[in-house]
Amino acid sequence: MKTVKPNPKSMQEQSSSIIVGMEGARRATGVPTMIDTLDRAASLRPDPEVPEKKPRRRFTAAYKLRILKEYDACTVPGEIGALLRREGLYYSNISTWLRQRNAGALHGLTPRKRGRKPEKVNPLAREIARLERENKRLAEKLQRAETIIDVQKKISEILGIAQDNSGKTS
Repeated sequence: MKTVKPNPKSMQEQSSSIIVGMEGARRATGVPTMIDTLDRAASLRPDPEVPEKKPRRRFTAAYKLRILKEYDACTVPGEIGALLRREGLYYSNISTWLRQRNAGALHGLTPRKRGRKPEKVNPLAREIARLERENKRLAEKLQRAETIIDVQKKISEILGIAQDNSGKTS
């Protein structure tokens, strides 16, 4: 292989052209300007797009029991940390699962649905709603009947027709 020695004269020209380029005079070809430097820096910036949020992890009761069994088997210092790193868990997960296991084995470890719990439906609620609708319908029907009776009374008064207490006209 042939080694190439740098030419000191060309190096001096390059360094002087860089200095001249920085001082605002004409720059030599190949010397980056401040705008070129900013453009290059902009191209090296990370993408500002926000990555999609990972979905929340859900652990089955069997998985929790397996991890707790491994946790209970850890005797050497550092084993618990290795278990947590390997599984990607926090110690708070383990402590919560231990508390749940002590509360009631598998039942305590089953995942709970998040959010507002549905209200318990009263078994008589449907019957009550039906009776309220019927009561409203009958009250409207009674109101119409009373209105008709009042109109009939006024007409009989205007015409001078006497009415009996039984509701029959004579």
